[in-house]
Amino acid sequence: MVEMNGGGVGGRGRAADRAMVGIDTCWRLMDEMNSSGSRAVDTDYVRRLHRHQPRENQCTSTLFKHVKAPVHLVWSLVRSFDQPQKYKPFVSRCVVRRDGEIGTVREVNVKSGLPATTSTERLELLDDNEHILSIKIVGGDHRLKNYSSIITVHPESIEGRPGTLVIESFVVDVPDGNTKDETCFFVEALIRCNLKSLADVSERLAVQDRTEPIHL
Repeated sequence: MVEMNGGGVGGRGRAADRAMVGIDTCWRLMDEMNSSGSRAVDTDYVRRLHRHQPRENQCTSTLFKHVKAPVHLVWSLVRSFDQPQKYKPFVSRCVVRRDGEIGTVREVNVKSGLPATTSTERLELLDDNEHILSIKIVGGDHRLKNYSSIITVHPESIEGRPGTLVIESFVVDVPDGNTKDETCFFVEALIRCNLKSLADVSERLAVQDRTEPIHL
């Protein structure tokens, strides 16, 4: 396990242990495919849109999630750079310094229990046509140094209804005292929790859309 706020693998504090319990629970509840089980079309999305160039001291990974909600609903949540707490369960507060332009920086407060309290993140790319969001972490009291992520959403059909494939990839430095596998495990666990929450919120919105009465 990666200790994100000081100490090595063997030096986790109680807060980190509590956080990992919650993260591991999210992981067990997930039912998404991993990169080895992706289809050819998914692989093409990754090749075209998720280009990372990890250095020797970095690790990278790509995760997939199928959401039973149409693209426009899922994207409306993903693109909300100023309100990540709409679906990210570990975010308690977000303050944005500028108004949604590329280069906008947000200060994120993390809920108690994780081995971090703040994260400073910069908007690198927001493409409403291709449905691409990219961010870079530029500060905060954690050990995710030089962290960059790309998240894309793509329309698909699930059980005969409009659905969405969400792909999220990242690259990050491996902290001193940890291995690439440990670092990837920790970051993947956080992302899996976020993707599960994104699916839950999106699918609730989709059900509401289908059940709301039509007023003529």
